[in-house]
Amino acid sequence: MSFINVDAGSDFSFHNLPYGVFSTDANPRHRLGVAIGDQILDLSIIKSLFRGPVMSKHQDVFDQPTLNAFMGLGHEAWTETRRTLQTLLSAQEATLRDDMGLRTRAFVHQNSATMHLPAHIGDYTDFYSSRDHATNVGIMFRGKENALMPNWLRLPVGYHGRASSVVVSGTPLRRPSGQMRPDQTKPPVFGPSKQLDIELEMAFFVGGGNQLGEPIPIDKAHEHIFGMVLMNDWSARDIQAWEYVPLGPFLGKNFGTTISPWVVPMEALMPFAEPNPVQVRTGSRAQCPSYLPQVDVCVMSDPEPLPYLQHQDPFTFNINLFVSLKGQNMTEAATICRSNFKFMYWTMKQQLTHHTVNGCNLRPGDLLASGTISGPDPDSFGSMLELSWRGSKSIDLGGGESRTFLKDGDEVVITGHCQADGYRVGFGPCAGIILPAL
Repeated sequence: MSFINVDAGSDFSFHNLPYGVFSTDANPRHRLGVAIGDQILDLSIIKSLFRGPVMSKHQDVFDQPTLNAFMGLGHEAWTETRRTLQTLLSAQEATLRDDMGLRTRAFVHQNSATMHLPAHIGDYTDFYSSRDHATNVGIMFRGKENALMPNWLRLPVGYHGRASSVVVSGTPLRRPSGQMRPDQTKPPVFGPSKQLDIELEMAFFVGGGNQLGEPIPIDKAHEHIFGMVLMNDWSARDIQAWEYVPLGPFLGKNFGTTISPWVVPMEALMPFAEPNPVQVRTGSRAQCPSYLPQVDVCVMSDPEPLPYLQHQDPFTFNINLFVSLKGQNMTEAATICRSNFKFMYWTMKQQLTHHTVNGCNLRPGDLLASGTISGPDPDSFGSMLELSWRGSKSIDLGGGESRTFLKDGDEVVITGHCQADGYRVGFGPCAGIILPAL
């Protein structure tokens, strides 16, 4: 345990130690920090204490205004740094515990800090990896028989998003305007979106990148995944519906994407790893559409991924996720979604490997997102498109308030955490409020 007091309900336990970028009124310089309890440990103040074989040569990364340089050092550097932090913050270690002068300079209360984007995001890719979400949307627009496109169970579908409009939690988002075609018998119209939506997502930051033309094999993918954040991929459904054929999302997506400021390292999440989704399903002979007598196995409907996408090590994570909405006239926020990251069909290792299989080069600070995270039950649907079933029913917020899509002044907050016995590994809030269109 740590000499820093941490409440059992805090997202930022001694077992977490996420990285972020912060400033204060007294010192407006952007600098790297680690969250523990309600405190931030300023890494620029203690950089000389990183004396391991790797980080002793790279203490300068803790003077940088973003995490990119540290991310780029790779897996060995991240492991060594975490080990040092755990030692320095432990109750048995005197270096920080007993040096009150150093403690005064090194620790900042989170309430006095302003958080910033943790990295310069060079590129941003959004996947579409929740089977329940893809099925729900497919049913709405194509019917049950054609809910999943032919490629969906074969590869992690994704598209390249807009990195410049990724913002940190707490940044207001303006309602977008654009072309829509609400009446299919009439020409399109221009105006503010009337179907502004949220998407509950998570995302990971790429650490060490790869050279152009050199794919990352799946057995090495984990070495390139630095850590995770919460994400809200705001979406204008009416703009998106008119524009997305034939090239996919554009203005219905690129007006704003919010992420939480603290990057939870993968090492903190590994205790919460679970077996991956079964991507070749088996069953009894009686219910079998394709029985293989030579191995006494029934192969169900899901195709086996191609060899480059196959891995057996658990890389699915039990992360509880919540979405709350608070309108301007509401005194309390209403929880509209309870989901879990373990509902994803494609893993982050599969996403990263597929992204680079053609030789695409990823760089430190690139952001790869999960896509909307929906579960099997209606209260686990990760978008208002699903919760209202394309606007056909209201989402009850209590107190006489309801929504189908977002109104101006609505504040949406995504939270998430892994729960262990006596502590949490959490992410802090991912929040944004909707401003009126110009």
